[in-house]
Amino acid sequence: MVALRRRGERWPLRPTVCFFVLGLGSYAVVTFGFLGNWSTDLRWAFTTRMALLLFAVPALLSLGQPVVLARRALAGRSLRVLEAVLGSWPVRMLGRAVIAPLVAFAAFCVFLTPVAGLVRQSAVGNDILTVAVPVVGLLMVLPIIDRSSQRTSFFITVEFLLVFVELVMDAIPAVILRLHETVIDGAARVSGVVPGWFPNPLRDQQLAGDWLWFIAEAADIPVLILLFVRWSRIDRREAKDLDDLTDEEMDERTREHLRGPRE
Repeated sequence: MVALRRRGERWPLRPTVCFFVLGLGSYAVVTFGFLGNWSTDLRWAFTTRMALLLFAVPALLSLGQPVVLARRALAGRSLRVLEAVLGSWPVRMLGRAVIAPLVAFAAFCVFLTPVAGLVRQSAVGNDILTVAVPVVGLLMVLPIIDRSSQRTSFFITVEFLLVFVELVMDAIPAVILRLHETVIDGAARVSGVVPGWFPNPLRDQQLAGDWLWFIAEAADIPVLILLFVRWSRIDRREAKDLDDLTDEEMDERTREHLRGPRE
């Protein structure tokens, strides 16, 4: 924003407010509020915090259009580095509709192992996840909202189907946490005096499953809306391109389609 202002340009107020108030504000609430304070002691607070850092916080940060701002403000070598990072295979892979659901599913499956209990009760592990999880979420979200990427209506249709598959996949770890009759992570009870409202370990795990299921399913709704909007725009663009073809060009395309791929 400072770089743009030095060039006599201004960045709109709306994405600025979205980035600082909704994006960084939600990060502060999740990290330093109730969930952050009780994340070490409560399974459901830890699980809810991780799910919000993976889904909600990156989505709200992306409303500030940080990639668009960076492309407008940077120039020369800095801009080339940015484009190289955005075009690198790790970023492109995480942003694909095939990979993103698998990443979320793998992250949720960690809650079904003793690793979740070890990380939850580790100060270093919590600090690492507090930074790493939103970064991974941003890498999954930013390619989806990037309007500069060229995609076909068929590709968007495939993404629709994969998001519906994700609706089912994300629910599996949450359902297991909710219905399992023993504590999965094997973590010990909280030592010392605890508040009276603290749930027992099994109930704590059930609440973790409830919140994880709710957040994971609710996070897919904006993605479906965004994909529908993008599909409608791309479909109109492709229809206009076909309308602009002459009769001879349309006949040639039809003949090429009927001939099929050449050997």
